[in-house]
Amino acid sequence: MTSEDKRHLKIKKNIRNKISGSTKRPRLSVFRSNKQIYAQVIDDINGRTLASASSLKLTDKLSKKEIASKVGELIALNAQEAGVQVVVFDRNGYLYHGRVKELAEAARNGGLKF
Repeated sequence: MTSEDKRHLKIKKNIRNKISGSTKRPRLSVFRSNKQIYAQVIDDINGRTLASASSLKLTDKLSKKEIASKVGELIALNAQEAGVQVVVFDRNGYLYHGRVKELAEAARNGGLKF
């Protein structure tokens, strides 16, 4: 494990100690890899995923930021179908910049409040 990985895990752990999703206000967690981006709305008290969206099924030839924006719209739509309006945003140790920011803004524009 490199020092960058250790730093990322430390930041992620500190964030998760402060953020927790409840039934009334679940957690919107974002995970990004080099090629894909994933989002989940999680109720931590019951340990259930209420809604999810990912870039795996998107076959459009778009930039990574545009794909993240589409995933943000999808997670907002899926969350609203599950009856979720308000969430806590968990950036999962990533900087609020680039693809994470695009996903968050698209989710806000889709109707989620955080």
